[in-house]
Amino acid sequence: MTMAEARFFMARGPFSLATLAEIAGATLAEDADPGQVISGTAPLEFAAADQVSFLGHVRYQSALAATHAGAVILREEHGRKAPRGIARLYSRQPSVAYARVAQLFHPRREARAGIDPSARIGADAQLGDGCEIGPGAVIGAGARLGHRVIVDANAVIGENVVLGDDVHIGPLVSVRYAVIGARSTMLAGVRIGEPGFGFVPNPPAGHLRIPQVGGVIIGCDVEIGANSCVDRGVYGDTVVGDGAIIDNLVQIGHNVKMGRGCVLAAQSGISGSCTVGDFVAIGGGAGIADHLTIGSGAQISGKAGVMRDVPPGVTVGGTPAVPIKQWLREFATLSRIAKHKGDDNV
Repeated sequence: MTMAEARFFMARGPFSLATLAEIAGATLAEDADPGQVISGTAPLEFAAADQVSFLGHVRYQSALAATHAGAVILREEHGRKAPRGIARLYSRQPSVAYARVAQLFHPRREARAGIDPSARIGADAQLGDGCEIGPGAVIGAGARLGHRVIVDANAVIGENVVLGDDVHIGPLVSVRYAVIGARSTMLAGVRIGEPGFGFVPNPPAGHLRIPQVGGVIIGCDVEIGANSCVDRGVYGDTVVGDGAIIDNLVQIGHNVKMGRGCVLAAQSGISGSCTVGDFVAIGGGAGIADHLTIGSGAQISGKAGVMRDVPPGVTVGGTPAVPIKQWLREFATLSRIAKHKGDDNV
């Protein structure tokens, strides 16, 4: 399959190379025809003569040499490696340029205005123009939805929740005690605003629950993946900054303060009351202990266990997490020791 599956995804186009170059911020090669028509996007291996692809890394040069794409986005210094007859669009950031082109062909889903008869809208709830409310959805009393908001089937928007313009709430999502900024997306099964993991041990009777009476503030242009959770604050708010990209099955604890543009991979978790700077990247399965500060630009490798603050711009790995070069040296040393031990026992 070389095209987007028409049963599931709508596509725009075709578009001329001149239009694609403008959208991508790319420069057409001198021998390219600005009027050449492109119908879609595809990876190098699968692209057809009416599609555009890209070379994101030199490791894929063999795929470039064999591609049947009609056009390819790549760095100018790699232009000679493209097969003869393929139109070239030059960009210093081919992956970014390709993403812009792909969004042109496959834009964000637009709301189809209307309220399904099975939906329930609470007293004093306010819905902006052009909202789409799906089957079985519930909008709580006093909730305020901006323009063109999509609330898919069986999602629940709690009382007094605020959703900005063009927010998309996926099926079976629940949002409570929260304010969500414009153009943010909550994929299927997301839970926003549930109580955090707050209790005091009280043996032998059990545990005493600490009431969680804060909220959640999610910025604009945030995407939260399927079945991820953002807990509300104990006091005050849990905050997710603008532009965050959060994968499936991620846990963000109560009173976390997260800056702009953070990226969290699947099954990672941030414990309560952590402060996370701007553009922090957290690998899959990594865990961060409570009340820590992760500086802006820091990177946490997959499966890392972070137990102390991470300075800005530092990459850490291992458990307990240490600077990545130290972790790699320690791992190599342990491997050598284990090998020698094994040799001694032979």
